[in-house]
Amino acid sequence: MTAGNGPVGAEAGRGRMRAAAFRRTDLRPLAVAALVWAVMAVPLVALLAIAASAVGATWPHLLRSVLPGATVTTLLLMAGVGLLTAVTGVGTAWLVAVCRFPGRRALEWALVLPLAIPTYLVAFAYMEIFDYTGPVQGAVRALFGFHTAREYWFPEIRSLPGAIFAMSAVLYPYVYLTTRILFLMQSARVMEVARTLGATPWRLFLRIALPMARPAIAVGVSLALMETINDIGAVDFFGVRTLTFAVYHTWLNRADLAGAAQLALVLLLLVLLLIYAERSARGRQRFHAAFGGQEPAPTFVLEGWRAFGAAAACFVPVAIGFLMPAALLADYATRRMEQFLDPAILDAALHSVTLAAATAVATVLVAFALAYAARLSRLGAVGLFARLAATGYAVPGTVLAVGILIPMAALDNRIDAAARALFGVSTGLLVTGSGAAIVYACSVRFLAIAYGSLDAGFTKISRHLDMVARTFGRRPGRILAEIHLPLMRRAMTAAALLVFVDTMKELSATVLLRPFDFETLATLVYGAVARGAFEDAAPAALVIVAIGVLPLVLLLGSGLEGAAGSGRRSGDQADRSSGMSR
Repeated sequence: MTAGNGPVGAEAGRGRMRAAAFRRTDLRPLAVAALVWAVMAVPLVALLAIAASAVGATWPHLLRSVLPGATVTTLLLMAGVGLLTAVTGVGTAWLVAVCRFPGRRALEWALVLPLAIPTYLVAFAYMEIFDYTGPVQGAVRALFGFHTAREYWFPEIRSLPGAIFAMSAVLYPYVYLTTRILFLMQSARVMEVARTLGATPWRLFLRIALPMARPAIAVGVSLALMETINDIGAVDFFGVRTLTFAVYHTWLNRADLAGAAQLALVLLLLVLLLIYAERSARGRQRFHAAFGGQEPAPTFVLEGWRAFGAAAACFVPVAIGFLMPAALLADYATRRMEQFLDPAILDAALHSVTLAAATAVATVLVAFALAYAARLSRLGAVGLFARLAATGYAVPGTVLAVGILIPMAALDNRIDAAARALFGVSTGLLVTGSGAAIVYACSVRFLAIAYGSLDAGFTKISRHLDMVARTFGRRPGRILAEIHLPLMRRAMTAAALLVFVDTMKELSATVLLRPFDFETLATLVYGAVARGAFEDAAPAALVIVAIGVLPLVLLLGSGLEGAAGSGRRSGDQADRSSGMSR
């Protein structure tokens, strides 16, 4: 019996086929994805090591005097922001998606503009607007003839409710974008049947549209809450002592890095619980509604006072979240026109642009490598490593900063020791002293944005193009250069633009990792407001807003769906989680 004809031969043949198939599976994409994940996981591993190194009574003291109050305050802030962003985002999304009224098209994109303003700038603006010397209280005194603050009561803006109001004003677009997409996708037939059975628009919204939009609402609210947890500037301005501020205070003011790491782990645990709750809420929702793209959802034409009310309901969030803060900053900036040429602002702007550009380039390159590896390989581990590497957006900047400091300092020491041994020169703080640590932190945090854009871009490129190119003898390198890169140019540009803008606005990691005597526009505004020099902060703040608005205008030029999908893929997540098929 020959080996090729009997059972033994057949088994050997199948073994050789499996071995050949395994050899054909290129393990380089797996190595790339695993390496990127390992680099992105370094801050969290270091955070655990720093927290474990604590000695003495650090943790009992934090547990007794810091953690309870900070945790309660953080949860109350999250509850308030979550509720207000959900109400505002869902309400405005429903109005612009299924109702027709004057000004709807302009308001449809204007409702996204608050994303251009960082939370700490809105906090700065509303402290001025509602302060005793501000225009609102000034109008109250003029109207009723009051002369001192003791003669009337006015709500204190520097408070937890004030922080909830200001942060919700700029974070509701996360909910608006995701729910608007889902409202547009909902089946026209389902709604028409409900209307045939006598459902009023209000009942249609409550009984049909709102339950079907729950997955999208969960995605949008979770994104808003992640930004709430990450914030350090607004909560500091309003005097709200959250866990994020406790990490900052423990590290810098108490000089207790280990204690800050322990608080950061509690904050990270809170984020993980938020992610789990959001995914559990979406996972229990399953809606199947056909949407072929030819049956738009039924619309309600509003007239008279209803049309005016709808337009006002959509205009008020835009006015509160963008127009009023931008107008105040512009007014203050016109009084300090000479500061636009101030060397301090010019240096801060140069630092901000340099860091943002470096972060955008590094993040897009890493995200492209991840997305390309996931495209080339059929191994499930590649996709798993890619998803794990892109979860940094859920990690607050303060947590990343604590975890990055020790590894970067150790790398600085090794580079300096090697330079001394080989060349007899000292390099000093080459990494942490140059701002590279900030680039690293922002790349870890914003990799999800770039990866989402590029992964979505790759899904639009048919694999048949790769097969045809291979048929003509093109090797993978030439396929990448001649096919993939040209077709991915727009997705890469959008990803770089979004990462650039988010890095320009980033404060939490920057304020903790910046080198000595190194200012960005964000830290310059933060420092000026902390000193009470509100008008001096306006020029730098206005530059940040201008830089944030331009990319939004460019992205909105191709439609709201492109702006939402090219960044955080919120709409795609809501689509998949709801089980709806287009």
